[in-house]
Amino acid sequence: MHELWAVIVKEFLQLRQDKKMIPAMVVGPVIQLLALGYAANLDVTHVPMVLVDEDRSPASRALVERFTGAGTFDLVGAEDTPAAIDPWLVEGRAQLALVIASGYGEDVAGGHTPKVQVIADGTDANSSGLGLGYAAQIVAGAGVEMVAARRVPGGGRPAAGHYELVPRVWYNPDLKSRWFYVPAVIAMVLMLVTMILPSMAVVREKEIGTLEQLSVTPLRSWQLVLGKLIPFLILGLLDMLLVTGLVTGLFHVPLRGSLLTLAFLTFLFLLCTLGLGLLVSTMVRTMQQAMGLCVFVLMVPMIYLSGLIFPVENMPHGFQIASYVIPVKYYANVLRGVFLKGSGLDVLWPEALALLGIGLTVLTAAALRFRKSLE
Repeated sequence: MHELWAVIVKEFLQLRQDKKMIPAMVVGPVIQLLALGYAANLDVTHVPMVLVDEDRSPASRALVERFTGAGTFDLVGAEDTPAAIDPWLVEGRAQLALVIASGYGEDVAGGHTPKVQVIADGTDANSSGLGLGYAAQIVAGAGVEMVAARRVPGGGRPAAGHYELVPRVWYNPDLKSRWFYVPAVIAMVLMLVTMILPSMAVVREKEIGTLEQLSVTPLRSWQLVLGKLIPFLILGLLDMLLVTGLVTGLFHVPLRGSLLTLAFLTFLFLLCTLGLGLLVSTMVRTMQQAMGLCVFVLMVPMIYLSGLIFPVENMPHGFQIASYVIPVKYYANVLRGVFLKGSGLDVLWPEALALLGIGLTVLTAAALRFRKSLE
């Protein structure tokens, strides 16, 4: 243990002397969080809308007030005919057009189906799809009120055959996309701190020759491996606490679960990333090669296939199978389960076992290859 402690102290001293490493481990996570937290927001609000009201009745004005009062749509202009909509959408002055056909008020009063059309700019498929969804909800709400206003004579009930759907959303009642994406920053930060930087640090020692000097000392290979990985493990846990504080304090994402549970499952995830970083260091000779292999071969595919950004269920079957060996997939479930659902180990134990199995496998393979490279 004395030799192991000496290696750990030596690694911390070396990190302190490296003027680029500390900013990368402290400032880098904060920048990542701010950039992704503010930029990765798929919530659609204040959609510019142009109006074509051919009816100009109290009923049509009530429908327009429903759109403008919802806080989702901003009325930026009005035209007399649908033919005049095109320049608004082409020039980007409006993203959605609401067309209320002539006779809308009479249809509402007579119990007929009124005609309303919504035209969206499909160049931004996500925003347009969400905008159309919000518009459909508003129109459906108006239809429910219209049906409820027509009573069966003497019965006092709405007309038969019509039902009102009352949706409820758990864990994220406002459907804030930021609550979905911001916890993913923790996974990205930990991959940066405990996979990319350790691999570059080990390769750097190869380049300057200090690793060969350590190999001729009485240190055993397991002492050298642990001595190099434990400092980054500690820094990874500290970064997790830092980013968690910013996620909950700055972006108001709730942490409904136990911080201790999150720390324990993060420790299991770090076994995977530390093992991958050590494995990369045994396969390359320069820091540039280590960076390229970590980022383009490991980090980017793991982010895409893990479910951090894109749902795994929507991927082809082959990619879904490949995702089972990606530790970030299980850690993404951990982050969203602990933060949003308040899940504990009684729910997340499959993810814990998967992370433990992958971590021990990768770390053992990396340690054996690292020892062979020293010999």
